[in-house]
Amino acid sequence: MHINKVQRVTTINRVAQDLGEDEDWLSDVASEMDAEDGRLWVYGVGEDGVMAFTDFGIETLMELIRIRKENPHLLRRQD
Repeated sequence: MHINKVQRVTTINRVAQDLGEDEDWLSDVASEMDAEDGRLWVYGVGEDGVMAFTDFGIETLMELIRIRKENPHLLRRQD
């Protein structure tokens, strides 16, 4: 699979629903990701934009979820 050829993206609310996770918590976890990791923003008319993921991004996010759940303090940002 070529990572640079995106055929579809899935919005964060759909990913949260599919994974059975809270959208706000998922957004916090996904803040560790970059575009190279498969996280991007989708904009529409009159919208601020919504976080979305490529298929590779969902895989990456699932790994971050696993890591976060194994050690909840590991990825927390320092305020």
